[in-house]
Amino acid sequence: MDNQETIMEIENLEADVQEKVTEAYDENQIQVLEGLEAVRKRPGMYIGSTDERGLHHLVYEIVDNAVDEALAGYCTEILITLHKDGSCSVDDNGRGFPVGLHPKLGRPAVEVCLTILHAGGKFGGGGYKVSGGLHGVGASVVNALSRHLQVNVHQDGKIYQQEYERGKVCYDLKVIGSTERTGTIIRFWPDVKGEDDEGIFETGSFNFDTLKVRFREMAFLNRGIRIVFKDERGEDPKERVFYYEGGISEFVKYINKNKTALIEEPIYMSGMVDTTSVEVAMQYNDSYSENILTFVNNIHTPDGGTHMAGFSMAITRVVNDYGRKHNILKANDANLSGEDIREGLAAIVSVKLEDPQFESQTKSKLGNSEVRTIVNQIVGRQLSDYLEENPRQAKVILDRCLAASRAREAARKAREATRRKGVLESASLPGKLADCSDRDPKKCEIYLVEGDSAGGSAKQGRNSRFQAILPLRGKILNVEKTRLDRVLGNDEIKAMITAFGCGVGEDFDISKLRYDRIVCMTDADVDGSHIRILMLTFFYRYMRPLIEQGHVYAAQPPLYKVTYQKQERYCYSDAELEKIMNEIGRDKKPEVQRYKGLGEMNAEQLWETTMNPETRTMLRVSVEDAIAADEIMSLLMGEKVEPRREFIEQNSKLVDDLDI
Repeated sequence: MDNQETIMEIENLEADVQEKVTEAYDENQIQVLEGLEAVRKRPGMYIGSTDERGLHHLVYEIVDNAVDEALAGYCTEILITLHKDGSCSVDDNGRGFPVGLHPKLGRPAVEVCLTILHAGGKFGGGGYKVSGGLHGVGASVVNALSRHLQVNVHQDGKIYQQEYERGKVCYDLKVIGSTERTGTIIRFWPDVKGEDDEGIFETGSFNFDTLKVRFREMAFLNRGIRIVFKDERGEDPKERVFYYEGGISEFVKYINKNKTALIEEPIYMSGMVDTTSVEVAMQYNDSYSENILTFVNNIHTPDGGTHMAGFSMAITRVVNDYGRKHNILKANDANLSGEDIREGLAAIVSVKLEDPQFESQTKSKLGNSEVRTIVNQIVGRQLSDYLEENPRQAKVILDRCLAASRAREAARKAREATRRKGVLESASLPGKLADCSDRDPKKCEIYLVEGDSAGGSAKQGRNSRFQAILPLRGKILNVEKTRLDRVLGNDEIKAMITAFGCGVGEDFDISKLRYDRIVCMTDADVDGSHIRILMLTFFYRYMRPLIEQGHVYAAQPPLYKVTYQKQERYCYSDAELEKIMNEIGRDKKPEVQRYKGLGEMNAEQLWETTMNPETRTMLRVSVEDAIAADEIMSLLMGEKVEPRREFIEQNSKLVDDLDI
């Protein structure tokens, strides 16, 4: 085949893949891989857990099916409703589930999709070019884990209906009316545990805010889809409409809303190679951290992968080439690093492809090697064109990257002073670390204690075999407003970095962590809360894996001590105090002490209430949603005052007892 023929073939292929899927989506394309038997026995294998997160996963799977219809070019609106009776319905205006008889099973295709695992139009039958969800597992798993499920299919002028009980068919598919629309309505009642029940889920209460975040994300990633989310529960029904004609460019603006953007409009790039489409939007802001979110077929990939690698390679190469070409980078200057170029960058990288390969079951990292090259080429070509055509914006970006490079060099020198070499003895550590004797990190924990007074009690009361104490003097630096070179100049932060032993920023290596649990132990007042937030902001920005992998905790010291007839009881909330006071009887006039500081407790009391693994309560800090976490960190700890004032005004009514 000569070159001309090759070019014509590629052009024909590109023309084909840019059209929407036009093949018939009918019973012949529903392929069966296996049955449903194990889903109810081991639900965690299919939805991760049976708590609130697993409950929400049911909703996502049905909505993902509707979004797949949109990706194929057939659906423009999705309505999700939380009903008063505990059910959830998803209504789309796509083609509707196929209702013809499956050629092998002799049952309606919609029934096959909802009752047999791995049966769907996503297994090479031509029903979908790309799809998200659980690759066809979703609908049948939702059915298996629902106490009741009803499906209505609008197709060919008729309304078809079928119902199921815990995955089993209640009656044959039947026609219940006529219609002029097409689409599918699935309404399901999760199988929640009862007193005498074989239920699955620990809770059946959908969280409106959690679902809202996911639906907003879906609307951003799929330009032109209108997602309507209604909550009919409670006395005050809610409704949110998500529709973004600007797609991921609006997503980037949303991420930057609490920051100051350095260029007016996000840089948007897109392209398609074979059947892989790429969309990228990026915009610099005035913060000192990068916020790059990557997606594959609408699935968030928090650990990145080949699409992230391709993006990073492209922007690093293009910015350096532009700097050299226009003499912004001199001959003797070193190249800007990828870290320099990504500082202060908010970006969305969204790819859609036929057969995504993930490096883990949780789909947190994309593994398709060809995607790296595709993203690299598309972003490289289009970003280079943007910089040449927009010299003013290009200068802003280069100045930003050069400033980051200078700060990185200063940070490197500061980091050398804090890097831990081997096992450090307590005497060589900055600060006042009282280390533990056990050297097995899995068994050790470190308490970050507010103030020398509480630090002294903690040192006396601790179990020195596995508990280390690091007192912190005053409030640490707010890292949200500060570059890493200044952060590393803060004595309290240097003490934490050295004690933890795992480095910071680009040098962070969690395998070198010296303590399995890092416990923030601060006073139960406003200042204590502020100090804890400052510590968490530092961990989130410069040691995020500590939070993501569950190593960070917040101690829960008691709020009150109640003394009656020489007996002491501790209360950790106002409700607990009320209960104990009612038990004793208020007429007995028990003595109540309100603890405002850890230093008010002696060593024995601190051990008994807050540090003893047998009796203590601790809260593990987690990041459920990276976008929301970044937003709240920027809002509460960033430079902009007005959004913070609005947040306080909107949430002031939630505060019952403000300690000032």
